[in-house]
Amino acid sequence: MTLEFSKPLAAHETPIPGVVLYDLPVHGDNRGWFKENWQREKMVALGLPDFRPVQNNISFNEKAGTTRGIHAEPWDKFISVATGRIFGAWVDLREGPSFGAVFTAELDPSQAIFIPRGVGNAFQTLEDNTAYTYLVNDHWSADAQSQYTFLNLADETAAIAWPVPLEQAELSDKDKAHPRLADVTPMPPKKVLVVGANGQLGKALREMYDGDTSVEFAGRAEFDLSSEDSFAARNWKNYSTIINAAAYTAVDAAETPAGRKAAWEANVAAVARLAKTAVDHDLTLVHVSSDYVFDGTDETHGEDEAFTPLGVYGQTKAAGDAVVSVVPRHYIVRTSWVIGEGNNFVRTMASLADRGIKPSVVDDQIGRLSFTEDIAAGIRHLLESKAAYGVYNLSNDGEPQSWADIAGDVYELRGASRDDVTGVSTKEYFADKEAAPRPLNSVLDLSKIKRTGFVPARSSDRLAAYLRG
Repeated sequence: MTLEFSKPLAAHETPIPGVVLYDLPVHGDNRGWFKENWQREKMVALGLPDFRPVQNNISFNEKAGTTRGIHAEPWDKFISVATGRIFGAWVDLREGPSFGAVFTAELDPSQAIFIPRGVGNAFQTLEDNTAYTYLVNDHWSADAQSQYTFLNLADETAAIAWPVPLEQAELSDKDKAHPRLADVTPMPPKKVLVVGANGQLGKALREMYDGDTSVEFAGRAEFDLSSEDSFAARNWKNYSTIINAAAYTAVDAAETPAGRKAAWEANVAAVARLAKTAVDHDLTLVHVSSDYVFDGTDETHGEDEAFTPLGVYGQTKAAGDAVVSVVPRHYIVRTSWVIGEGNNFVRTMASLADRGIKPSVVDDQIGRLSFTEDIAAGIRHLLESKAAYGVYNLSNDGEPQSWADIAGDVYELRGASRDDVTGVSTKEYFADKEAAPRPLNSVLDLSKIKRTGFVPARSSDRLAAYLRG
């Protein structure tokens, strides 16, 4: 077989999700040949995941017919041939619908293949003195090797047509002893870690992901975001994503000396630790932001609006957003007026209505409620749809309302009169009270997240269901 020179760099999908075969340009003359075996800029532009290789391994095989595998490893690999030819066989050993899918191909130095974590890799040399080389994005260790998944080269279900029959090939005793597909435990996916899992949003995420063993939840007792030891003690190689549902949200208390310190610790310093971890380990970081990063002078807030926070809480949330924005794989989910399990404005108004109390409620702050079940669903949608990384506004939909309007709706839904609610200005309501400044307009433009295919429920529908529950 003659090596083909000067093919254009090209990518070819295979039957195994995430496994991509590449043609590599090889330049030759009377002296031999040269190729760019791994060229990050060009290959990422072509669609190869930017998988950040950290180790380069070479397997030299003296005789044709040498056969190795089938090994599924807990890292991604970029495989090519340095010299000679191989018959490669790959079997999907990951949990999921493609478990057991097979792809085979002959490779020479003008080709390479990307193999995601959990896909079994095997090859058989077709020429003497063949060198098989691969880049991996994790360092080999005995602990990592214990996470391998293996499949027998002769598995009848995979039915790989080896060019050199296995009984005539050179195999190791270990490879001969690997299990058949029916006895293979599929490699589980990397985990999603939810921190701050005992708050309003954390509880909604727990309910949404109930039964999903790939999602792990940690409250403060399980993961202290203020402790470097918490970060050092976790094996981040087993995770793909962190969802940060933790925050300091006591808006008024943040204006006090103790509150200011606590707000900066939880909303900035802890977020910086999460961001560093995400960068160091190539994780996706999901972070929840707030309408308080704006001063409320614009009628509607888009994702690209410049920060103009009024108080300490808003300043810390803006600073946290800025920190998260430098993580290559990040989603900043900006919400407003959050309602979930626990004490909140809607529950307070419902209690007042039930007791016949006639409250004064602010009528010059305009926005939309954000129910935690919808924030959780939006986060899941962004992750599962693999939407472009960046900032997404996410509240419930419908006509913007004032707090007084919402209180009136609550009163009607509880069988009371909305006339029992008296509207007052923010200035009047907080007269003679120690309070943080509030944005008067908190309406978030939802068009960006809608373009990803996620349409938030109407606030009025969620409010009615919430009060029925």
